[in-house]
Amino acid sequence: MSQKIILSKSINEEVAALCTAEYDKIFVLTDETTRSLCRNLLSDCEPLKTATDITIGATDTCKTIDTLADVWRALGNGGASRHSLLVCLGGGMVTDLGGFAASTFKRGIKFINIPTTLLAMVDAAVGGKTGINFNGLKNEIGVFNESMAVVIDTDFLRTLDDANLRSGYAEMLKHSFLQDEAMWAEHLAFDLDNPDYAHLQTMVAESIGVKSRIVTEDPHEKGLRKSLNLGHTVGHAFESLALEENRPVLHGYAVAWGLACELYLSVVLRNFPQDKMRQTVDFIRQTYGQFNFTCDHYDRLYNFMCHDKKNVGGVINFTLLSDVGQISLDNHATKAQLFEMFDFLREG
Repeated sequence: MSQKIILSKSINEEVAALCTAEYDKIFVLTDETTRSLCRNLLSDCEPLKTATDITIGATDTCKTIDTLADVWRALGNGGASRHSLLVCLGGGMVTDLGGFAASTFKRGIKFINIPTTLLAMVDAAVGGKTGINFNGLKNEIGVFNESMAVVIDTDFLRTLDDANLRSGYAEMLKHSFLQDEAMWAEHLAFDLDNPDYAHLQTMVAESIGVKSRIVTEDPHEKGLRKSLNLGHTVGHAFESLALEENRPVLHGYAVAWGLACELYLSVVLRNFPQDKMRQTVDFIRQTYGQFNFTCDHYDRLYNFMCHDKKNVGGVINFTLLSDVGQISLDNHATKAQLFEMFDFLREG
Protein backbone atom coordinates (compact mmCIF):
# COMPACT_ATOMS: atom_id res chain seq x y z
CA MET A 1 0.00 0.00 0.00
CA SER A 2 1.54 3.31 -1.10
CA GLN A 3 -0.67 5.29 1.29
CA LYS A 4 1.39 6.89 4.06
CA ILE A 5 -0.16 6.46 7.54
CA ILE A 6 1.08 9.09 10.01
CA LEU A 7 0.32 8.54 13.69
CA SER A 8 0.49 12.16 14.71
CA LYS A 9 2.52 13.69 17.50
CA SER A 10 2.27 17.30 16.24
CA ILE A 11 -0.51 17.59 13.69
CA ASN A 12 0.13 21.17 12.54
CA GLU A 13 3.77 20.41 11.74
CA GLU A 14 2.97 17.09 10.06
CA VAL A 15 0.24 18.53 7.83
CA ALA A 16 2.46 21.51 6.96
CA ALA A 17 5.20 19.10 5.84
CA LEU A 18 2.70 17.44 3.45
CA CYS A 19 1.55 20.77 1.96
CA THR A 20 4.69 21.36 -0.07
CA ALA A 21 5.46 24.05 -2.65
CA GLU A 22 4.56 21.67 -5.51
CA TYR A 23 0.88 22.52 -4.94
CA ASP A 24 -0.34 25.76 -6.53
CA LYS A 25 -3.48 25.91 -4.39
CA ILE A 26 -4.68 24.10 -1.26
CA PHE A 27 -8.33 23.45 -0.41
CA VAL A 28 -9.71 22.19 2.91
CA LEU A 29 -12.94 20.19 2.78
CA THR A 30 -15.02 19.96 5.98
CA ASP A 31 -18.65 19.41 6.80
CA GLU A 32 -20.58 21.86 9.00
CA THR A 33 -19.77 19.87 12.15
CA THR A 34 -16.02 19.39 11.57
CA ARG A 35 -15.63 23.01 10.46
CA SER A 36 -16.89 24.21 13.84
CA LEU A 37 -15.32 21.51 16.05
CA CYS A 38 -12.08 20.54 14.29
CA ARG A 39 -10.87 23.18 11.82
CA ASN A 40 -9.40 25.33 14.62
CA LEU A 41 -7.13 22.43 15.68
CA LEU A 42 -5.21 23.15 12.45
CA SER A 43 -5.08 26.92 13.00
CA ASP A 44 -1.29 26.83 13.53
CA CYS A 45 -0.65 25.01 10.25
CA GLU A 46 0.99 27.72 8.12
CA PRO A 47 -0.01 26.47 4.60
CA LEU A 48 -3.65 26.10 5.66
CA LYS A 49 -3.93 29.72 6.82
CA THR A 50 -4.26 30.77 3.17
CA ALA A 51 -6.12 27.67 1.97
CA THR A 52 -9.63 27.89 0.48
CA ASP A 53 -12.26 26.29 2.70
CA ILE A 54 -15.09 24.21 1.23
CA THR A 55 -17.89 23.26 3.62
CA ILE A 56 -20.63 20.73 2.90
CA GLY A 57 -23.62 19.52 4.90
CA ALA A 58 -23.07 16.96 7.65
CA THR A 59 -24.27 13.34 7.94
CA ASP A 60 -24.60 10.55 5.39
CA THR A 61 -27.71 12.13 3.86
CA CYS A 62 -25.35 14.66 2.21
CA LYS A 63 -23.17 11.97 0.60
CA THR A 64 -24.87 12.57 -2.74
CA ILE A 65 -24.12 13.47 -6.34
CA ASP A 66 -25.46 16.99 -5.67
CA THR A 67 -22.94 17.53 -2.86
CA LEU A 68 -20.20 16.05 -5.05
CA ALA A 69 -21.09 18.56 -7.78
CA ASP A 70 -20.93 21.37 -5.19
CA VAL A 71 -17.35 20.34 -4.32
CA TRP A 72 -16.33 20.13 -8.00
CA ARG A 73 -17.88 23.58 -8.51
CA ALA A 74 -16.05 25.04 -5.50
CA LEU A 75 -12.74 23.62 -6.74
CA GLY A 76 -13.32 25.04 -10.21
CA ASN A 77 -14.47 28.44 -8.97
CA GLY A 78 -11.52 28.52 -6.57
CA GLY A 79 -9.05 28.10 -9.43
CA ALA A 80 -7.97 24.53 -8.68
CA SER A 81 -5.66 22.94 -11.24
CA ARG A 82 -4.23 19.45 -11.64
CA HIS A 83 -1.43 20.64 -9.32
CA SER A 84 -3.73 21.52 -6.41
CA LEU A 85 -4.24 19.62 -3.14
CA LEU A 86 -7.47 18.79 -1.34
CA VAL A 87 -7.25 18.23 2.44
CA CYS A 88 -10.24 16.17 3.62
CA LEU A 89 -10.84 16.99 7.29
CA GLY A 90 -13.76 15.04 8.72
CA GLY A 91 -15.47 11.72 9.21
CA GLY A 92 -16.01 8.95 6.70
CA MET A 93 -18.56 10.89 4.68
CA VAL A 94 -16.04 13.71 4.10
CA THR A 95 -13.12 11.39 3.28
CA ASP A 96 -15.26 9.20 0.98
CA LEU A 97 -16.85 12.08 -0.92
CA GLY A 98 -13.75 14.29 -0.83
CA GLY A 99 -11.56 11.47 -2.10
CA PHE A 100 -13.99 10.82 -4.96
CA ALA A 101 -14.16 14.54 -5.81
CA ALA A 102 -10.35 14.76 -5.88
CA SER A 103 -10.04 11.53 -7.89
CA THR A 104 -12.32 12.83 -10.63
CA PHE A 105 -11.69 16.59 -10.76
CA LYS A 106 -9.51 17.30 -13.83
CA ARG A 107 -8.99 13.50 -13.97
CA GLY A 108 -7.45 13.50 -10.52
CA ILE A 109 -5.74 15.80 -8.05
CA LYS A 110 -3.80 14.80 -4.93
CA PHE A 111 -5.60 14.62 -1.59
CA ILE A 112 -4.80 13.82 2.03
CA ASN A 113 -7.19 12.54 4.69
CA ILE A 114 -7.31 13.84 8.25
CA PRO A 115 -10.02 11.68 9.84
CA THR A 116 -11.75 13.25 12.82
CA THR A 117 -13.96 10.33 13.87
CA LEU A 118 -12.98 6.92 15.13
CA LEU A 119 -14.88 5.32 12.22
CA ALA A 120 -12.91 7.28 9.65
CA MET A 121 -9.57 6.60 11.39
CA VAL A 122 -9.89 2.83 11.39
CA ASP A 123 -11.99 2.38 8.26
CA ALA A 124 -13.08 5.01 5.74
CA ALA A 125 -9.91 7.11 5.49
CA VAL A 126 -7.57 4.12 5.07
CA GLY A 127 -7.43 1.82 2.06
CA GLY A 128 -8.40 3.92 -0.96
CA LYS A 129 -12.15 3.41 -1.21
CA THR A 130 -13.96 6.60 -2.24
CA GLY A 131 -17.54 7.21 -3.29
CA ILE A 132 -21.07 8.48 -2.79
CA ASN A 133 -24.50 6.98 -2.14
CA PHE A 134 -26.72 6.80 -5.23
CA ASN A 135 -30.18 5.57 -6.14
CA GLY A 136 -30.90 4.66 -2.52
CA LEU A 137 -27.80 2.43 -2.20
CA LYS A 138 -24.74 2.92 0.00
CA ASN A 139 -21.44 3.76 -1.76
CA GLU A 140 -22.93 2.78 -5.13
CA ILE A 141 -20.66 5.08 -7.20
CA GLY A 142 -16.94 5.49 -6.53
CA VAL A 143 -13.36 4.53 -7.34
CA PHE A 144 -10.37 2.94 -5.65
CA ASN A 145 -7.80 5.69 -5.16
CA GLU A 146 -5.56 6.06 -2.12
CA SER A 147 -4.94 9.43 -0.55
CA MET A 148 -1.35 10.60 -0.53
CA ALA A 149 -1.37 10.33 3.28
CA VAL A 150 -3.64 9.73 6.25
CA VAL A 151 -2.85 11.72 9.40
CA ILE A 152 -4.23 10.08 12.55
CA ASP A 153 -4.55 12.24 15.68
CA THR A 154 -6.73 10.75 18.41
CA ASP A 155 -7.07 14.20 20.03
CA PHE A 156 -9.89 14.72 17.52
CA LEU A 157 -11.79 11.94 19.29
CA ARG A 158 -12.33 14.23 22.27
CA THR A 159 -14.68 16.26 20.02
CA LEU A 160 -16.81 13.14 19.36
CA ASP A 161 -20.10 12.40 21.04
CA ASP A 162 -20.62 9.01 22.65
CA ALA A 163 -22.70 7.57 19.77
CA ASN A 164 -20.04 8.35 17.15
CA LEU A 165 -17.28 6.92 19.33
CA ARG A 166 -19.27 3.69 19.61
CA SER A 167 -19.95 3.73 15.86
CA GLY A 168 -16.23 3.71 15.04
CA TYR A 169 -15.55 1.10 17.67
CA ALA A 170 -17.70 -1.40 15.75
CA GLU A 171 -15.16 -1.40 12.92
CA MET A 172 -12.36 -1.97 15.44
CA LEU A 173 -14.30 -4.91 16.88
CA LYS A 174 -14.62 -6.29 13.35
CA HIS A 175 -10.85 -5.97 12.80
CA SER A 176 -10.24 -7.88 16.04
CA PHE A 177 -12.22 -10.84 14.64
CA LEU A 178 -9.94 -10.84 11.59
CA GLN A 179 -6.79 -10.79 13.75
CA ASP A 180 -6.71 -13.10 16.78
CA GLU A 181 -8.36 -14.05 20.04
CA ALA A 182 -6.21 -11.74 22.21
CA MET A 183 -7.24 -8.66 20.20
CA TRP A 184 -10.91 -9.76 20.23
CA ALA A 185 -10.87 -10.25 24.02
CA GLU A 186 -9.23 -6.83 24.51
CA HIS A 187 -11.98 -5.17 22.47
CA LEU A 188 -14.79 -6.86 24.41
CA ALA A 189 -13.17 -5.71 27.68
CA PHE A 190 -12.62 -2.02 26.76
CA ASP A 191 -14.78 0.39 28.79
CA LEU A 192 -16.61 2.61 26.29
CA ASP A 193 -18.48 4.38 29.10
CA ASN A 194 -15.18 5.77 30.45
CA PRO A 195 -12.74 5.56 27.52
CA ASP A 196 -9.02 5.56 28.25
CA TYR A 197 -7.84 7.68 25.28
CA ALA A 198 -4.17 6.77 25.68
CA HIS A 199 -5.01 3.06 25.48
CA LEU A 200 -7.48 3.77 22.66
CA GLN A 201 -4.69 5.38 20.61
CA THR A 202 -2.69 2.13 20.85
CA MET A 203 -5.77 0.10 19.87
CA VAL A 204 -6.46 2.43 16.92
CA ALA A 205 -2.89 1.94 15.65
CA GLU A 206 -3.29 -1.85 15.93
CA SER A 207 -6.65 -1.71 14.17
CA ILE A 208 -5.24 0.35 11.29
CA GLY A 209 -2.42 -2.19 11.12
CA VAL A 210 -4.91 -5.02 10.54
CA LYS A 211 -6.64 -3.15 7.72
CA SER A 212 -3.36 -1.96 6.16
CA ARG A 213 -1.99 -5.51 6.09
CA ILE A 214 -5.09 -6.79 4.32
CA VAL A 215 -5.30 -3.90 1.84
CA THR A 216 -1.60 -4.20 0.97
CA GLU A 217 -2.10 -7.87 0.12
CA ASP A 218 -5.28 -7.26 -1.88
CA PRO A 219 -5.78 -3.58 -2.88
CA HIS A 220 -8.73 -4.13 -5.25
CA GLU A 221 -10.79 -6.66 -3.29
CA LYS A 222 -10.10 -9.74 -5.41
CA GLY A 223 -9.65 -12.03 -2.41
CA LEU A 224 -8.54 -11.39 1.19
CA ARG A 225 -9.80 -7.79 1.27
CA LYS A 226 -13.32 -9.20 1.13
CA SER A 227 -12.75 -10.18 4.76
CA LEU A 228 -13.12 -6.49 5.67
CA ASN A 229 -16.77 -6.83 4.65
CA LEU A 230 -17.52 -8.93 7.75
CA GLY A 231 -20.77 -7.53 9.17
CA HIS A 232 -21.28 -5.25 6.17
CA THR A 233 -23.48 -7.31 3.85
CA VAL A 234 -26.29 -7.26 6.41
CA GLY A 235 -25.17 -3.94 7.94
CA HIS A 236 -25.46 -2.05 4.66
CA ALA A 237 -28.98 -3.47 4.21
CA PHE A 238 -29.94 -2.11 7.65
CA GLU A 239 -28.45 1.26 6.71
CA SER A 240 -30.28 1.36 3.38
CA LEU A 241 -33.61 0.47 5.01
CA ALA A 242 -33.12 3.13 7.69
CA LEU A 243 -32.26 5.75 5.05
CA GLU A 244 -35.27 4.77 2.93
CA GLU A 245 -37.54 5.18 5.96
CA ASN A 246 -35.93 8.53 6.83
CA ARG A 247 -34.54 7.29 10.16
CA PRO A 248 -30.81 7.04 9.37
CA VAL A 249 -28.56 5.06 11.69
CA LEU A 250 -24.84 5.49 12.25
CA HIS A 251 -22.73 3.20 10.04
CA GLY A 252 -20.97 1.49 12.95
CA TYR A 253 -24.26 0.65 14.66
CA ALA A 254 -25.49 -0.99 11.43
CA VAL A 255 -22.18 -2.88 11.15
CA ALA A 256 -22.46 -4.07 14.76
CA TRP A 257 -25.98 -5.41 14.14
CA GLY A 258 -24.74 -6.90 10.86
CA LEU A 259 -21.84 -8.52 12.72
CA ALA A 260 -24.27 -10.13 15.17
CA CYS A 261 -26.25 -11.52 12.23
CA GLU A 262 -23.21 -12.79 10.37
CA LEU A 263 -21.80 -14.44 13.49
CA TYR A 264 -25.12 -16.31 13.72
CA LEU A 265 -24.63 -17.39 10.09
CA SER A 266 -21.04 -18.37 10.95
CA VAL A 267 -22.36 -20.71 13.64
CA VAL A 268 -24.90 -22.22 11.23
CA LEU A 269 -22.66 -22.50 8.16
CA ARG A 270 -19.08 -22.58 9.49
CA ASN A 271 -19.39 -24.05 12.99
CA PHE A 272 -18.16 -20.86 14.69
CA PRO A 273 -18.04 -21.42 18.49
CA GLN A 274 -21.45 -20.60 19.98
CA ASP A 275 -20.01 -19.27 23.23
CA LYS A 276 -17.93 -16.65 21.41
CA MET A 277 -20.92 -15.70 19.29
CA ARG A 278 -23.09 -15.28 22.40
CA GLN A 279 -20.42 -13.26 24.22
CA THR A 280 -20.09 -10.91 21.25
CA VAL A 281 -23.82 -10.56 20.61
CA ASP A 282 -24.36 -9.71 24.30
CA PHE A 283 -21.67 -7.02 24.01
CA ILE A 284 -23.30 -5.66 20.84
CA ARG A 285 -26.76 -5.53 22.45
CA GLN A 286 -25.39 -3.72 25.51
CA THR A 287 -23.30 -1.29 23.44
CA TYR A 288 -25.56 -0.62 20.42
CA GLY A 289 -29.08 -1.56 21.47
CA GLN A 290 -31.41 -3.10 18.89
CA PHE A 291 -32.26 -2.20 15.29
CA ASN A 292 -35.99 -1.57 15.09
CA PHE A 293 -37.50 -3.77 12.38
CA THR A 294 -40.21 -6.41 11.97
CA CYS A 295 -40.78 -9.48 9.80
CA ASP A 296 -42.57 -7.15 7.36
CA HIS A 297 -39.11 -5.70 6.54
CA TYR A 298 -37.43 -9.04 5.74
CA ASP A 299 -38.09 -9.06 2.00
CA ARG A 300 -36.94 -5.45 1.66
CA LEU A 301 -33.72 -6.23 3.55
CA TYR A 302 -33.17 -9.29 1.36
CA ASN A 303 -33.62 -7.06 -1.69
CA PHE A 304 -30.99 -4.63 -0.44
CA MET A 305 -28.55 -7.50 0.10
CA CYS A 306 -29.17 -8.68 -3.47
CA HIS A 307 -27.75 -5.32 -4.65
CA ASP A 308 -24.52 -5.68 -2.66
CA LYS A 309 -21.38 -4.93 -4.72
CA LYS A 310 -19.69 -8.14 -3.55
CA ASN A 311 -22.31 -10.34 -5.18
CA VAL A 312 -21.52 -12.41 -8.27
CA GLY A 313 -24.30 -13.40 -10.65
CA GLY A 314 -26.97 -12.17 -8.25
CA VAL A 315 -25.86 -14.54 -5.47
CA ILE A 316 -25.30 -12.87 -2.07
CA ASN A 317 -21.72 -13.36 -0.82
CA PHE A 318 -20.92 -13.35 2.88
CA THR A 319 -17.60 -13.18 4.70
CA LEU A 320 -17.95 -15.57 7.66
CA LEU A 321 -15.67 -17.08 10.32
CA SER A 322 -15.00 -20.61 11.52
CA ASP A 323 -13.31 -19.07 14.59
CA VAL A 324 -11.69 -15.76 15.57
CA GLY A 325 -8.97 -15.14 12.98
CA GLN A 326 -10.18 -17.98 10.73
CA ILE A 327 -11.78 -16.28 7.73
CA SER A 328 -14.08 -17.90 5.18
CA LEU A 329 -14.87 -15.90 2.01
CA ASP A 330 -17.75 -16.12 -0.48
CA ASN A 331 -20.29 -18.00 1.62
CA HIS A 332 -23.90 -18.40 0.51
CA ALA A 333 -27.05 -18.77 2.60
CA THR A 334 -30.62 -19.64 1.65
CA LYS A 335 -33.37 -17.06 1.95
CA ALA A 336 -34.86 -19.15 4.79
CA GLN A 337 -31.55 -19.08 6.69
CA LEU A 338 -31.37 -15.30 6.26
CA PHE A 339 -34.88 -14.87 7.62
CA GLU A 340 -33.95 -17.09 10.60
CA MET A 341 -30.91 -14.81 11.08
CA PHE A 342 -33.24 -11.78 11.25
CA ASP A 343 -35.41 -13.64 13.77
CA PHE A 344 -32.31 -14.29 15.88
CA LEU A 345 -31.33 -10.61 15.93
CA ARG A 346 -34.85 -9.48 16.84
CA GLU A 347 -35.64 -12.15 19.41
CA GLY A 348 -32.25 -13.34 20.68
